Amino acid sequence: MRANPVLLVGTLDTKGHELAFVRDLLQKQGLATLVIDAGSSGPPVFPPDIDREEVFRLAGTTMAAVRERGDRGHAVAEAAQGVARLVTKLGSEMSIAGIFGLGGSAGTEIATSAMRQLPFGVPKVMVSTLASGQTRPYVRGSDITMVFPVADIAGLNRLSRTALTNAALGLAGMVSLPRESPGIMASRPVVAATMFGVTTPCVDHARHILEDEAVEVIVFHATGVGGQAMEGLVRDGQIAGVLDLTTTEIADELVGGVLSAGPDRLEAAGRHGVPQVVSLGALDMVNFGPRATVPRSFVDRKFHLHNPSVTLMRTTPEENEGFGLYMAEVLSRARGPVVLLIPRGGLSALDAPGQPFHDPDADDALFSTLIWKLAAHPHVHIESCDTHINDPSFATAAARAMMELLPLRKGL
Repeated sequence: MRANPVLLVGTLDTKGHELAFVRDLLQKQGLATLVIDAGSSGPPVFPPDIDREEVFRLAGTTMAAVRERGDRGHAVAEAAQGVARLVTKLGSEMSIAGIFGLGGSAGTEIATSAMRQLPFGVPKVMVSTLASGQTRPYVRGSDITMVFPVADIAGLNRLSRTALTNAALGLAGMVSLPRESPGIMASRPVVAATMFGVTTPCVDHARHILEDEAVEVIVFHATGVGGQAMEGLVRDGQIAGVLDLTTTEIADELVGGVLSAGPDRLEAAGRHGVPQVVSLGALDMVNFGPRATVPRSFVDRKFHLHNPSVTLMRTTPEENEGFGLYMAEVLSRARGPVVLLIPRGGLSALDAPGQPFHDPDADDALFSTLIWKLAAHPHVHIESCDTHINDPSFATAAARAMMELLPLRKGL
């Protein structure tokens, strides 16, 4: 048996037989297991290693209180919170080899809440009847592997046994098989960069410069989940510097687009003292799906059809002022150094002279607000460039600013 356990999370009253099947498979592969029961109705099919009383205690309630309320949705929410806190606690006390969950909507909510507490690289497998649908609420920015079991997880049969066996052996392989040595790459500082299609020339040029200086650059697509993933790695301490050139997710969060990264976007680096070079890439746009899905309240706005599935809406001076206020507030609280680069020539490929989103007045509302609000914060250095964001000289300035800040990074 391995000393470091694989956590198994499930509701042992409704999915106990299936979880026992997975437990036995993993133990036959030589893996230690630790079973967490998050059930709230009937008795567990088998005794867990950590019972539901402990789960609900960590959620700030009791099993008796949950049963007395008689609200299944409330019970699931409390179980998810309790398991998440439990896994955070276990992760601080021991090395966790991996985590496995199974279930329907309730089991998926509970298990993935726990999985998201573990750092990138810890194997996470979720067998879920929701895995063929919209999984972002469960995966978010984490490296969770979702497996669709085809049939419902309701008893052991030829389909469920096959799906559970494949998933369990997949996790066993992730945990047990030898991994390639990181070699020389392990000694390189890691910089996280944000990119959108309309800022690709800028970020690619800056990336090549940094890679020539022996910096490993990891690029995140600023589609909401990309920003969440980047900020999660920053919180995990795996990032030495942030090249946040494409902050468009803030526009979607504040205006109501479909690619928001949540209300905490831009927070992680500042909170953890990680040096950051920040710019305003693609804040000239808010993202929606097909044109017919754009809310009617925006009917009179300026749109650009990026493709049949993506509709872009030009942001207004008032919205850009709001972005500036939001970003200034977050950056003013940063515990590490910040360089804010302002591309006065335009914020994206669509915001250049002759392009559909070119609007100097809207851009200036953003620029002037940031300069005004951040003038009193000496740890934020503002550089205004007369070039477009995709101009090679702007990308070069961003890369050089990042290189100057990297010696100030913490923990490396």
